Amino acid sequence: MKVQLMNKISQVGLGVFDQSYTYGEAVENPDALLVRSAKLHEMAFEPGLACIARAGAGVNNIPIDRCSQEGIVVFNTPGANANAVKELALAAMLLASRDIVGGIEYAKTLAGTEGVAKTVEANKSRFAGYELAGKTLLVIGLGAIGGPLANMAVQLGMHVIGYDPYVSVNAAWNINSRVRHGEKLPECLAEADYISLHIPLTKDTKGFLGKEEFEAMKPGCRVLNLSRGEIVDNEAMLAAIKAGKVAKYVTDFPDETMVGQEGVIAIPHLGASTEESEDNCARMAAEEIRDYLEKGVIRHSVNFPDCDMGSLVMPARVVVLHKNIPSMVGKISQNLGEQGINIETMNNRSRGELAVSILDVSAVPEEDTLRKLENTEGIIRVRLIQK
Repeated sequence: MKVQLMNKISQVGLGVFDQSYTYGEAVENPDALLVRSAKLHEMAFEPGLACIARAGAGVNNIPIDRCSQEGIVVFNTPGANANAVKELALAAMLLASRDIVGGIEYAKTLAGTEGVAKTVEANKSRFAGYELAGKTLLVIGLGAIGGPLANMAVQLGMHVIGYDPYVSVNAAWNINSRVRHGEKLPECLAEADYISLHIPLTKDTKGFLGKEEFEAMKPGCRVLNLSRGEIVDNEAMLAAIKAGKVAKYVTDFPDETMVGQEGVIAIPHLGASTEESEDNCARMAAEEIRDYLEKGVIRHSVNFPDCDMGSLVMPARVVVLHKNIPSMVGKISQNLGEQGINIETMNNRSRGELAVSILDVSAVPEEDTLRKLENTEGIIRVRLIQK
């Protein structure tokens, strides 16, 4: 198996690959791509490319629709960097509350002067701020990062509102009972002293915080964005800062619009920049690649449904990526049956317009059978895995 590395990848992650794998930046005709931040939208994919694993949560650097059309399964690593981002969110709240950065910069100017301690005492009130305890935090998005952040904020003595119309049952079970369920966003915004964003960037969430949302906020609110820059309308944000609606905006995604602006604390995309996070993401991404290439197992895919058949015990396994339309399973079964191949076990899963069928079969299908199957209307791609 061949894995092309599109970025520098943690050795902890690369250690997942055994001697049957060749990996590196110069690998040609790869079976898989392992990527962090490299942009793949202009990249032409080789016909043999089976999957792409993103060592991180966001996948806006990958052409998801094109991958789906070409039968390339795209993975991400949800939760692998959650603790790192959660900890940075805590730091962001503190930076937004107390002028720590301004104080540090001021202290630097005193280098080489006498009576520093006395001068500091005389001027420290310039950098006074607010405590987190007793304040209200609105966490928007209660997933792998937002949920733990909400729990941590409760322990810090904050009043916490969680807003997430799409929170999963598993995530909800792990949220502290003292986190209040927010039902209407405008009402939540009006109550919050702090707002922390933890939602993915999609066509529906682009500009999620805009003019109307800022108007609903209480004056002097502090906003934290460790999700994606485009989730916040920058022009509306700057207007809200000027109007006093937003006291501080901490963003992990600085751009030309926000750098150097009054009231904006720009962090250079450090959310997942810890050794532990990079190791966790790389390991998880490498495991996803191995599971799919060796067993056809799909876990944490962003375009195809997750589907798991466990380890291969039959002579062969056929992985079929197809459209979610009627009669597809029958067509697959018919094609294999024409060669006299019996389906011993099958798992079929669908999500939206796409579906996956994994079949353990009694014999290895001939090449002609696989090509005929792949040419069947509605089927995107067929992979054969042999024991």
